[in-house]
Amino acid sequence: MIAKLHLGIALFASAYLYYSNPSVNSKTNYLPILEIKQQTPLQKSIANGKEVYADFCMQCHLANGKGDGVNFPTLDGSTWLTEKRTQSIHALKFGLSGPIVVNGKKFNSAMPAMGLSNQEVTDVMNYIMNSWSNKQKKSVSLEEVALVKQ
Repeated sequence: MIAKLHLGIALFASAYLYYSNPSVNSKTNYLPILEIKQQTPLQKSIANGKEVYADFCMQCHLANGKGDGVNFPTLDGSTWLTEKRTQSIHALKFGLSGPIVVNGKKFNSAMPAMGLSNQEVTDVMNYIMNSWSNKQKKSVSLEEVALVKQ
């Protein structure tokens, strides 16, 4: 009987000491809740465009968007992209051949049509226009891409 009393007192004392400890509070008894930040539509498009870029564009224009400077023009800081937005969309949808001038340098190689959907073109344009040194405030919309016809 005395052993049971001692055991009860010991359990009570340890529970009291544990729960009265100021470093132990109710928040530590639960797993932390992750804050899930919602992506804006542009952020989502850029994230999807990064994957499209890796699959279809990176081989020629490289991971840094600078191209090789001989056959494939830079996309990073490209005046052609910003000044010829519709032509850029057209090139992604239908390919491009013939001479172009990018940042004052002439290129005359071919870019084949990649068979991208309008959504993929939208996403990769948003990725390119907002990567490296490119910071475009106006996003490319699906409607804008759909209006570009061959």
